[in-house]
Amino acid sequence: MIFKRVGDDRPYPDHGLRPKDWSSLPPRQVRLDELVTTKGTLDLNALLDEDSTFYGDLFAHVVEWKGDMYLEDGLHRALRAALQQRLVLHARVLVVD
Repeated sequence: MIFKRVGDDRPYPDHGLRPKDWSSLPPRQVRLDELVTTKGTLDLNALLDEDSTFYGDLFAHVVEWKGDMYLEDGLHRALRAALQQRLVLHARVLVVD
């Protein structure tokens, strides 16, 4: 299993961070098998596009809430890491109480 669980929504409360606000959080390594996805499907073009991070953040966005780590943005990065047989992903992690 690549992820802890595959979900299709964001069960945590709205954190209010805009995409540009994530850059204030330092990236750190997160194990793929600790992540719960918030999307159940992936656009294959996004996964295979070499320029997929050109306009976005280089790091995935993860929300830690009630002991779980939810992959809010960066599913294609996480799957690419798994395909390359890596166990970790560099992500910006926001802790929500």
